[in-house]
Amino acid sequence: MSSMEPAAKFVAQPDSPVVIEASGLHKSYGDQVAVRDLSFSVGAGEVVGLLGPNGAGKTTTINMLTTLLAIDSGVASVAGFDVASEARSVRTVIGLAGQHAAVDEMLTARENLKMFGRLYKIPRADLPARIEALIEQFRMADYCDRAVSTLSGGQRRRLDVVAALIADPPALFLDEPTTGLDPRSRVEMWEAIENLADAGTAIVLTTQYLEEADRLADRIVMIDKGTVVAAGTPRELKQQLRRDVLEVHLDTDQDVAAAAAILGEIPGVTSDPEAREIQIPVGGGAGASLRMLRSLGDAGVAITDFQLRRPTLDDVFLTFTDPTE
Repeated sequence: MSSMEPAAKFVAQPDSPVVIEASGLHKSYGDQVAVRDLSFSVGAGEVVGLLGPNGAGKTTTINMLTTLLAIDSGVASVAGFDVASEARSVRTVIGLAGQHAAVDEMLTARENLKMFGRLYKIPRADLPARIEALIEQFRMADYCDRAVSTLSGGQRRRLDVVAALIADPPALFLDEPTTGLDPRSRVEMWEAIENLADAGTAIVLTTQYLEEADRLADRIVMIDKGTVVAAGTPRELKQQLRRDVLEVHLDTDQDVAAAAAILGEIPGVTSDPEAREIQIPVGGGAGASLRMLRSLGDAGVAITDFQLRRPTLDDVFLTFTDPTE
């Protein structure tokens, strides 16, 4: 995100720790409602995960909060600035790493950071030190002087996130920041995001990796078809299910089909034919699990392994979102 305006001054008020606030946001495209009556807030040093299926309205929400898309109705503010009426000031106090890289492929990574720093009006004398600090923090030294066109997808993604941080904004919007990163780079990005939150940055994060949201998010807002369907801490959302999950691994494709037929009347049962696995919501603990396993064994279904586990965010996602979407 860039701006030709000098950075606006943001001073957190002791009695008002909220940095990002959305109330009753609504956005439509003709007859298609993208976001409906969406409200949430993010405090300084807090990470809020915005989760939902593809097309749920996550990116539309971020685009409204970062002034890229007009709000049809509702109000939003960032660092005390109204998103609709003070858009220029909002742009100076946010960082945005969207799904598509905003960097110049003809420039090196370092030159891109220099360009973003100038757009944000960072004092010329301070900019080199800021760039070097980010390069070191995000382990970019090996490729910072290469043209972006020669970088891997993961390296470009990392550069895009770093560019969003050049002005050390109080509010940061990360739209699927680890897409394209290998497992080690993803963990490094998680650590960097945690460090930013520890330093007081308010962060809105969208991701398709639910384990990422479980690790990073202090609170989660889950949306489906533009509407909030669940909200709370990861632990609260998992506790809402009030059940465990019995995972059963089966021997053959025929066993998977037979198990699905036997247990198909139980709400929430899911099967993965490729993994030869079936997952069964269990409200009665170990006793109910044993009864289900016996029913499968009595029917001649060959079980290779099983485990009873606590619900995960994947289970929350599958429970609260529409499986037909």
